[in-house]
Amino acid sequence: MAEYLDDRRDVEFILYEHLGVQRLCQYEKYSEFSKELFDMVLDQGLKLAKEEIAPLNEVADRVGAKFDNGVVTLPKEFRGPYKTYCEGGWIGVSSDPEWGGQGLPRVVGMSTGEFFTGACLAFMMTPSLTHGAAHMFQTFASDELKNLYVEKMYAGQWAGTMCLTEPQAGSAVGDVKTSAVKEGDVYKITGTKIFISSGDHDLTENIIHPVLARTPDAPPGIKGISLFLVPKVRVNPDGTLGESNDVRCGNIEEKMGIHGSSTCTLNFGDEGNCIGYLVGEENKGIVYMFHMMNGARINVGLQGSALGAVAYKHALQYAKERIQGVDVRNMKDPNAPHVAIIEHPDVRRMLLFGKSVTEATRALLLKTAYYADLAEVTQDDAEREKAAGYVELFTPLCKSYSTDMGFEVCVQAMQILGGYGYCKEYPVEQYARDSKIASIYEGTNGIQAMDLLGRKLAMKGGTLYMNFLADLNAFVEENRSHETLGKYVEELAAAKDALADVTNDFMTKSMSGDTLYPISCAMPYLNSFSEVVCSWLLLEQALIAQKRLDEISSEKGATDAEALKALAEENDEAKFYAGKLDSMKFYVTQILPQVKARAASAKSEDRTILDAVL
Repeated sequence: MAEYLDDRRDVEFILYEHLGVQRLCQYEKYSEFSKELFDMVLDQGLKLAKEEIAPLNEVADRVGAKFDNGVVTLPKEFRGPYKTYCEGGWIGVSSDPEWGGQGLPRVVGMSTGEFFTGACLAFMMTPSLTHGAAHMFQTFASDELKNLYVEKMYAGQWAGTMCLTEPQAGSAVGDVKTSAVKEGDVYKITGTKIFISSGDHDLTENIIHPVLARTPDAPPGIKGISLFLVPKVRVNPDGTLGESNDVRCGNIEEKMGIHGSSTCTLNFGDEGNCIGYLVGEENKGIVYMFHMMNGARINVGLQGSALGAVAYKHALQYAKERIQGVDVRNMKDPNAPHVAIIEHPDVRRMLLFGKSVTEATRALLLKTAYYADLAEVTQDDAEREKAAGYVELFTPLCKSYSTDMGFEVCVQAMQILGGYGYCKEYPVEQYARDSKIASIYEGTNGIQAMDLLGRKLAMKGGTLYMNFLADLNAFVEENRSHETLGKYVEELAAAKDALADVTNDFMTKSMSGDTLYPISCAMPYLNSFSEVVCSWLLLEQALIAQKRLDEISSEKGATDAEALKALAEENDEAKFYAGKLDSMKFYVTQILPQVKARAASAKSEDRTILDAVL
């Protein structure tokens, strides 16, 4: 059984030193909390992840979800940890206490979420979806529905899903054909949904489905979609369970990874007796569902980042222990001592890739969650609007870049382990298989790129993008003359200018009617945007780390490069801060230059993607 290897120290650094989340406690909503309480939450979350959830990872992969005669079961080992997880209030850790939540900031909940997800993604699928569905119902459903369902969902007594995809309507949500016919105060639901994560299982006594469907006179496309709450088992007015609601699982998918999560085909109303309850107003379902999807997209980004982070940690551990070959400088000496593979330059390159990318995506995700918290509590209208704008702008980056790069870190981790990385003896091959789905569901990453380029940049007259550019320009001007880190800030400035130049070109083309060419470059554009943002975040961290390292060095009397290296080897804090600087340097010099290369490609005007005969 593989141990869950965490990066608690970097999580703490981002929370307290980089973001300063303890400042949220000055607002009324979080006034009962403190840094000390946040630390206790991290302690308990990490303990649960290591002791109860991590042992499920191998079982989830080996045993998996089962489908037999219409009944779906998950590994029996899930039941005890699920009960513990629910009793600890983790499903609603950042939810409103009025509905049974713990009321913690989202950024703290996301930090513990990394621990749980990295420990066993398949196990976390059910509670994660339950939280998203409950929060959507809390936000948009009637008081009657909220009172009946939400608290039991946050408590984990009842689970939740997200029912969008149909056989003929994957990412094209407007093609949904599931029907909803009104009968009195309810609707009769008929249709089939596919690829429904946690669509059926035996962890809970009921499963509550948010279902997109069309009423008979609905307009075509997404403007004619409504949202319905459809329980697997009907619920009586007093909250007790009634009869089955004509929701059947037709099968579960055999997948590349996340074997312990049931991905279901659900049939609604095969016997004409499936009842659904309208959420909000008719024909506004897509608005309500996107509220859930936007939160889910950030959580999916966390899945990619978390699995990449734990894969990197296992690769690092292996590289320090695996003795193979000699120092490349002694290749011709048959008597040269063998060394750990961490001494080989190419292995070090892959390790630094994993380290820098996981720290960058972790910072991106937590910064976005912090902006979401700030947007809810600040009394400053301008600050609220800017924070909410950053959440909108960064959501496609969180989902797409974190998942693509998290998977790539898993692949690099397998490469570091060599042949063992391809074997089930070590966990990294499972991390790679489990993480791949994250770039596909909740809107494929190509859709995220189109969302960024085609919608987010133009939102509110371009205000979101202009605020981002103004803040980034201010950071560059303030720090480009930094004695130690100024040259790296200049690299960020050059990449920022290349990104802005391409953005202006794409906007000009779109306004002149050429939308296809910019969209054909949307995925590289999103990656460039992400790398500029991540470099900015890593440089913010590096400025803090450099200051702390200078203070430690002064205290210890380490005044030259050799003394600083020795200090980093013997002092944990010095090693950590030196490592933060190394992450930034690698990312800015080895990854960020791709922005300029992609800009040259975008400005080439080559239309082969659009014109090629395939």
